Amino acid sequence: MIPAELVELARSSRYPLDAFLFVQRGLDHTVRALHGDGDDATQAQDPEEDEEDTSRHVSGRQLCEGIRDFAIAQYGLLAPVVLNRWNVRRSQDFGRIVFEMVDAGLMRKTDEDNVDDFNDVFDFREAFGPEAAIAKVLPPVAG
Repeated sequence: MIPAELVELARSSRYPLDAFLFVQRGLDHTVRALHGDGDDATQAQDPEEDEEDTSRHVSGRQLCEGIRDFAIAQYGLLAPVVLNRWNVRRSQDFGRIVFEMVDAGLMRKTDEDNVDDFNDVFDFREAFGPEAAIAKVLPPVAG
């Protein structure tokens, strides 16, 4: 079930609900890729549990790269089309979505995290171009 707070947040945002849900899933994918399986990274957590929070933390750059990989895995060559439909056209858009959820209490951050961490992480045309999508999908050719 989708939390009512998330639905309400999407109603007041330039990004649709699907973009928020996708970023949540992309965060989970990224945390699992970097730190292995564990608790869902998007759940609000007691501030007393900072040690675990820090151990499963991902930077803005890591999250952008993880979301990019997740988008390509989910949508292949259509990833840029899907993201564009959600008004996600730059890595900064991932940051804005994340920080809207942080402000709503639906995600957490460390004191060092900043929305600017998502600025210009990659060029969307290059990151989601055919070469990037094919490279992520096809195994490397043995030489």
